Amino acid sequence: MNHALLMIRTTLSGLGLAAALFFSTASVAIAQTAPDPDALQREAQQKLAEKQAREAELKAIEQRLAGNREAREKLEGEIAAIRADRAALNKALLDTTARTQAGEQKLGELEKRLALLQSSEAAIRRSLDSRRSLIAEVLAALQRIGRRPPPAVLVRPEDILDAVRASMLLGAVVPDLRQEVEILGTDLAELVRLRNGIAAEKTNIGAEMEQLAAERQRLAALVEARREREAAAAKDVEAQKALGDQLAGRARSMRDFVEKIEKEISVANKAADAARQAIEQETREQRERMTALAFKDPARLAPKTAFADARGLLSLPVAGSRLRGFGDSDGAGGTTRGISLETRPGALVSAPSDAWVVYAGPFRSFGQLLILNAGGGYYILLAGMQRIDVALNQFVLAGEPVAVMGETSEAAATTVGVGTGQPVLYIEFRKDGVSVDPGPWWTKSQGEKVRG
Repeated sequence: MNHALLMIRTTLSGLGLAAALFFSTASVAIAQTAPDPDALQREAQQKLAEKQAREAELKAIEQRLAGNREAREKLEGEIAAIRADRAALNKALLDTTARTQAGEQKLGELEKRLALLQSSEAAIRRSLDSRRSLIAEVLAALQRIGRRPPPAVLVRPEDILDAVRASMLLGAVVPDLRQEVEILGTDLAELVRLRNGIAAEKTNIGAEMEQLAAERQRLAALVEARREREAAAAKDVEAQKALGDQLAGRARSMRDFVEKIEKEISVANKAADAARQAIEQETREQRERMTALAFKDPARLAPKTAFADARGLLSLPVAGSRLRGFGDSDGAGGTTRGISLETRPGALVSAPSDAWVVYAGPFRSFGQLLILNAGGGYYILLAGMQRIDVALNQFVLAGEPVAVMGETSEAAATTVGVGTGQPVLYIEFRKDGVSVDPGPWWTKSQGEKVRG
């Protein structure tokens, strides 16, 4: 019998190892064929770095574009200012030209007046020249009179005659001469005054004409310089406009590229998330399969899987229907800390999980009580059985028979059951001395059965 049991356990152990090997191989195959989430994530990070680099380049282009717009606006303002200055310079140039022409006209008029005065001067000089002999004779007579005594003291007759003749001559000539001299003096004074005035005015007009000529030359040079600057600025505006169009095109292309990279990053992240979820799902399913296989391995002498990881994998220790669930009213003003299942008479009770037997025997009015240490601070309490078939400190496997229900309800039925005549099994899970809901540990079908 022992040999046969050993053979069965060995066979089942081989089957468990084979199943584990199968799932391990399948996992490797899945890992080889499924997309690598890390690789997808690295790809997304690389694209993100490329996106950031392109965004930095785009920012630099946009800054250059803004500078281009500012430069173009500045040049356009300068052109407007040049055009305004050129209009003002042109007006000043026209005013200077008009003043120059007026000065030239005034100078021409002065030259005409000077010519008339020079003609009058010449006529006066000719008149004086025609009287030169008479004036000389009068001056000589006056000189003689001035050197000799008056006629009363003259002794010689000829002297008297000369005096008389001189007197007669002076008397005849002096009035005309005096008048002529007065006219001559007046003309000469006026001539001198006019000649001096004309000379001064010619000097002033000449200086003004020189200033006007210099001003015209300066204004013409400024107009030409402004014209050249305007042409250069217009050329610069065209160059800046061409550069702006080029930068705008590069910016549009860069924005499109950044948007494309963003979409690729989104796709890569979604693919990485999907791959990661698929791997997590596969890992979770594989772990559940491995845990299920571990429970089926009869050769183990310790829990193959931590009890906390066995959620959703345990089977009910007995076939039956629920009478009370965890947290239901216990009929005494409190709530139940476990579940109560109504079973068939003589029903077989199995261990829900791998565990060590820490208590087996009667306990107060609960009938036969079995306490199993599932590890990790978890304990399983089974009460209401008629007979226990395991010993203290024994390691039992999940699904291994551990007890038998009685034909009728034990004394515990009134405590943990509802007082029916059918056998009632009480099940309680405890963690670190505190009762926990066992519902999450049952398989889906078993959990629905218990809840129903």
